[in-house]
Amino acid sequence: MSPHATHPSTGETPNAMRSAGQPPDSIERLLVWAFAPMHKRALGLAVGLTSAAVAFLLTASTIVLHLESSVPLYLLSEFFYGYDVTWRGAFVGAWWTFLAGFVGGWFGAFMRNLVVGMWLMMVRVRANLSETRDFLDHI
Repeated sequence: MSPHATHPSTGETPNAMRSAGQPPDSIERLLVWAFAPMHKRALGLAVGLTSAAVAFLLTASTIVLHLESSVPLYLLSEFFYGYDVTWRGAFVGAWWTFLAGFVGGWFGAFMRNLVVGMWLMMVRVRANLSETRDFLDHI
């Protein structure tokens, strides 16, 4: 976690939350921050841009260093329409890998949010059930 990151809903930094001299219940605020949902579009953009940069640099380095025979990048044309080991192909491959990376990052954040949300709901339901387990005994 970056020391300059801010909480999405409160805008506080981690250090500000810790150094404010708050009572021990501030652990609840840290837990809310720890289980906050991931931003799907931001993660998709980050993964997409990273994968596009890797694809472009890998293709460009293969072209510049004349490694076409030793690195089988031509196989990417089976997955990415219009890709080949040329400068044009480097841009086409970057576009396709950006799209694939964006979808993968978005879906990864979606699944993480779904699993964490379901887990938190299950924990809350179990806690509520354990509190009311002996409800009829007190009537």
